[in-house]
Amino acid sequence: MDSKKWDKIATGVLYFIAGVMILILAFLLIFILWNGLPHVSWHFLTSPAKSFQSGGGIGIQLFNSFYLLILSMLISIPISIGAGIYLSEYAKKNWLTNLVRTSIDILSSLPSIVVGLFGFLVFSISAGLGFSILSGALALTVFNLPLLTRNVEESLRSISGSQREAGLALGLSKWETVLKIIIPEALPGIITGMILGAGRVFGEAAALIYTAGQSAPPLDFTNWNPFYIASPLNPLRPAETLAVHIWKINSEGIMPDASQVSAGASAVLIIAVLIFNFGARYVGNHIYRKMTGTK
Repeated sequence: MDSKKWDKIATGVLYFIAGVMILILAFLLIFILWNGLPHVSWHFLTSPAKSFQSGGGIGIQLFNSFYLLILSMLISIPISIGAGIYLSEYAKKNWLTNLVRTSIDILSSLPSIVVGLFGFLVFSISAGLGFSILSGALALTVFNLPLLTRNVEESLRSISGSQREAGLALGLSKWETVLKIIIPEALPGIITGMILGAGRVFGEAAALIYTAGQSAPPLDFTNWNPFYIASPLNPLRPAETLAVHIWKINSEGIMPDASQVSAGASAVLIIAVLIFNFGARYVGNHIYRKMTGTK
């Protein structure tokens, strides 16, 4: 066989593998949405869960998921941007920098259950935070920070060196060049990575079981004082998230309509993650078109 025939065979195999992966993904999405969407309603999305009777919802769990996500991203984003800028623009090429990058890669591949146990020992016990939103947010920061840092670094490294030289030639300092030229050019990639990272932690469960807790106390949505114990914004209260709720109701078996609630919650979780992923592509492309002037 000549090289052209081998090329066609290899291309066909790759197309077949890609098609199988797409079909598996489509089957999973359709199966989850088909079984879950009939159980999703406004009452389901806003009402609290019920343990020993049917008819409960996921209102508190859904709020906890978004609150934990926002709090963890508020902690992660400044640290990851600072670390990414340092590694890309200021760090010298030596064994210490290579060790830092290797450590970041290792941390990004850690199982989430390990991160959860680390958060339980360090944040919940040693720091005295107990099962709380703050413990969960810090654990999610440890879980997501390596990925965000690498994303920022790679986005900055993708900018041509001529851009840096042009800034320095105009009399700008290194920091001004990074701040006014490099970061704006890398912004679409950075924002896309941040939104994808947000979707990644939104569906996380294992890291939160040991840190944020497995209970969702009733919340007083009329009092938003973060120091009030039943306030939705109280960072020291336990908070069962949507992903943890799905795991919990299927493992305990004390909810009469556990299968229906689990299916509906899974559909909501899948839709939220899809929105994060498609939103990341849309925002990144929109910013890129706006910066380059293309339509």
